[in-house]
Amino acid sequence: KVVDGKQGPVAASGKLRLRLAAPALKRKLRGKAPKAGQKVRATVFVKQSWSKKVKAATVARAVRPGRSKVVKVRLSRAALDLVRNCGAPTVFVKARGKRAGVIPGWKAKQARRALRKQASRCAVPADVDLADADRCEFIDDPSPVCLATYPNDFYTREDASSETGRRLSLAADATPANKSGVHISVEEINRSDGFSPGPLVSLRIPGLDNQPAFDRSGLVSEGDMSRAYAADQPAVLIDAETGQRQLIWAELDLQATDDRQRHLMIRTGKNLENGKRYIVALRNLVDANGKAIPAPAGFRLYRDDRRTSNQTVERRRAHFEQIFKELGRSGVKRDSLYLAWDFTVASTENLTGRMLSMRNRAFAELGDDNLTDGSIAGTQAPQFTVDEVIDYPTPTGSGEENIRTVNGTYQVPCFLNKPGCPPGSTFNLDQDQKPIRTPGNVMTARFTCNIPRSAIDTGTMTVDHKVRPSLYGHGLFGDYTEVNSRNIRQLGTENGVMVCGTDWSGMADEDIAPAAIPALIDLSKFPALPDRLQQGFLNFLYLGRLMIHPDGFTDDAAFEFGGESVIDTSDLFYYGNSQGGIAGGALTTIATDFTRSVLYVPGMNYSTLLTRSVDFDTYKQILYPRYVNEDERPVIFALMQTMWDRGEPNGYANHMTSNPLPGTPPHKVLIEMAYGDHQVANVATEVEARTIGAPLRLPALDGDRLTDGMIEPWFGHETLGDLAGAA
Repeated sequence: KVVDGKQGPVAASGKLRLRLAAPALKRKLRGKAPKAGQKVRATVFVKQSWSKKVKAATVARAVRPGRSKVVKVRLSRAALDLVRNCGAPTVFVKARGKRAGVIPGWKAKQARRALRKQASRCAVPADVDLADADRCEFIDDPSPVCLATYPNDFYTREDASSETGRRLSLAADATPANKSGVHISVEEINRSDGFSPGPLVSLRIPGLDNQPAFDRSGLVSEGDMSRAYAADQPAVLIDAETGQRQLIWAELDLQATDDRQRHLMIRTGKNLENGKRYIVALRNLVDANGKAIPAPAGFRLYRDDRRTSNQTVERRRAHFEQIFKELGRSGVKRDSLYLAWDFTVASTENLTGRMLSMRNRAFAELGDDNLTDGSIAGTQAPQFTVDEVIDYPTPTGSGEENIRTVNGTYQVPCFLNKPGCPPGSTFNLDQDQKPIRTPGNVMTARFTCNIPRSAIDTGTMTVDHKVRPSLYGHGLFGDYTEVNSRNIRQLGTENGVMVCGTDWSGMADEDIAPAAIPALIDLSKFPALPDRLQQGFLNFLYLGRLMIHPDGFTDDAAFEFGGESVIDTSDLFYYGNSQGGIAGGALTTIATDFTRSVLYVPGMNYSTLLTRSVDFDTYKQILYPRYVNEDERPVIFALMQTMWDRGEPNGYANHMTSNPLPGTPPHKVLIEMAYGDHQVANVATEVEARTIGAPLRLPALDGDRLTDGMIEPWFGHETLGDLAGAA
């Protein structure tokens, strides 16, 4: 029989009282009974309504026939955990007598008793803050940042209409606010059906806010990425479906000026797959002195299976149990965890669907409904006007490389919400999240083209050989006239290429004052950049069509010498530099008229690039005084990335080369990385190269040029084979 009837005393003492009894003997056997009594053995089990039955103790005592004895048994650790947990634990006892001499063995007897529940056992611990649990994650340590442990499926909701089955659902007041108290608008962010495929994972861990603690914990670094796969790696990112580790590196936020606001950040060395779910796990973390950093109290409720009567906590328990199960299959032990959570990556449709819709509708207006057949016969050329023709009769100045520069404008369907697609304009979206085009709204885009001197017989001013046409993408907040730079002119005349450029609308010089600066002051206005960048992609596609269409440039006298066009329209190419290399990756992914690109010093993503670039020194002078809380800045960059993905290669790279987007051919891409670049960080270039499967030429550098701390340079890259022989 179970003597104790209340949960509280048993939980407090860790012991349970049982009454063991031995039955009386028949008269003829009484004189033969052992003086010490009959041996009674009892096995105790404990179970909660939500748990399996756990063995608590085994006890054996001698009890004289016809008598009983109360004994105390110490409960096992597992059983005591159940008794001390929320609920009314049930105690099961199975007892039997042991045969002794002439006394026959007894049949086993069973008893059970539900202990009266102690209500305080179901209370949420005082160090778990649920005050904002409806909009802010609470599993991490209390922080002034609502969106800690971001990205996180906590900030999503179920949505059967999306390809991932989820939709971001950030509360309006959960995002950081600027100095004027204006929170970053969630309207555009909450249209996503998942998070960025190149996410910035960030959280603040008290004690792990300095380099000695980082090093003692053994976290994987940028210079030693193979450590991401080490069996004991404290930071892991796991494909929830397959259990496979992902290539990552971790770093401390060097932008923070105070360790108390310094976040641990985890970045991917190769983009994650669109539409898939991933688990972040941190374990066995220590501080600078090597002392273990305890898991946050909110997370311990799940890790240690501490039940409560609070529905806010309990409705997520099954989900965390699934996470622990998935981590266990990957060799990550539950009791080693400091923190673990999951997130879903946005779908390909969500990331690229707007741009593909714009492309397809715009080219349908030209009569081209099949962009993959390689034919433009029977279609129209975009409308264009040549405004200026500059001839260089002598090989001096620009004439050293050019024989002619042609400037003009062309018309592109405008999908932004203001007439002519001016800077600062954005999309209006239909119910399918596709840009709505105001009928008749067009953008007048600028172009300039260099015709190389080497293509022309200057004696007769006739075509010596036709030139291959190539688009050119300019650098950060520049404009189309960068095509006239000497290095671009040299490329043209040395290689027989006519290079034409247009503005990178969205991140051109004309976007700085009307769009970029207002966005830095109030990030709710940030969509103006990626939205107009997508319009800029379309502008480039239309310019490319003009360069190869028989009714385009090749049919205009400005591109003729001696009555013959100088353009070889059989193929089209792309070359972009810096920002042109960055945005050019996204452009390449959606291009149908060209399948070969050269991306010079590209990279992705912007949440990685920005704070590593010397150019950001200028822009942070605007951003940081408006968003003064250093704790919130990593989250700010992560939120920006969610919006930026549709306007930069981060959202497109999984389909840039192989596995092309619908209605799009595969592409070949050559990446040229400037080692030690202070504007476009090499690590971001390498992320893009791994993602698109671009093999590395070795040797990449002279051995003495490696940056300090690079233990394993080029880790995770495919490499080119023997390059001996003719090209």
